[in-house]
Amino acid sequence: MTQETMGILRAHPVLAILRGVTPGEVLAVAEVLLQAGFRVIEVPLNSPSALDSISLLARAMKADVVVGAGTVLTVDQAKACAESGARLILSPNLNPAVVRQTVSLGLTSMPGVATASEGFAALQAGSHALKLFPADVLGTASVKAWRAVFDPATTFYCVGGVAADNMAAFRRAGASGVGLGSSLYQPGIALDELARRAALMLAAWAVG
Repeated sequence: MTQETMGILRAHPVLAILRGVTPGEVLAVAEVLLQAGFRVIEVPLNSPSALDSISLLARAMKADVVVGAGTVLTVDQAKACAESGARLILSPNLNPAVVRQTVSLGLTSMPGVATASEGFAALQAGSHALKLFPADVLGTASVKAWRAVFDPATTFYCVGGVAADNMAAFRRAGASGVGLGSSLYQPGIALDELARRAALMLAAWAVG
């Protein structure tokens, strides 16, 4: 499963983060994103009834979308996300126990790291990709510096403060992909506005 998930991440490197989404709206939101071209959708655990939203997405989207669980801080949360159907586990921090649990469950691990030392520790623990967070604080210079010392095959996702106006810069610096939060989705957003933003974001990455 991890190999398949990583293949989708490489082919569709712009990740949608639906922080604050509710189970009642998650399928309609996901359908808009799917039509726009997104194939990786994250529901952070600090969203209302997040596990229900993850379960709904996993059942409805099946192989069409990689469903991710975000803000996963504990081993028990990782287990619950797996039971709900998540295939990708993301965190804002590095907890090696969460990484190891994720890997043992056969899921894809993308912990948050803010230093090269954390990045190497995450890979040593078994993570499949690194979430550089917060990307707007780390900046493109950090991405370039990390690219010089990490294995060239390392997958770097830049998350936090990423929007249409800086996506291309992160890609040129060496980002494998980006995660989009409030610049793409906000609770209660009109679906036509979401569709407009989704198209804008994917176009911005494509020209990077």
